[in-house]
Amino acid sequence: MKVKKESIATIVVILAVLIFAGYLIFNKTSVQTSANVAKCIGENSAIYVETGCPHCADQEAMFGDNFKYLNSTDCYYNSQKCSDAGISAVPTWVIKGKQYVGVQSISTLQTLTGC
Repeated sequence: MKVKKESIATIVVILAVLIFAGYLIFNKTSVQTSANVAKCIGENSAIYVETGCPHCADQEAMFGDNFKYLNSTDCYYNSQKCSDAGISAVPTWVIKGKQYVGVQSISTLQTLTGC
């Protein structure tokens, strides 16, 4: 049985659309999940970041637009505040008086903050 080139092209296009749609649905769900906890995490922790830090950018991306709800300090612009807080690396989360250096998953932050 001979398969037409148009049929194969159609199947490839349909698969590509389904994969892209799945990505959009998953990505939206991830941001919605972080929206549900961002305010709580922000009320129960502090994060120290720095402009230009790629790991800080990764942490911010996990929250998307909801990063604004976090209690964040940019050490590039507030070096004295970071120094006074004993921050030696970024990103650093301060939760219940304890420092957690590095990118933290949202689920870890939920556990640590009780959110």
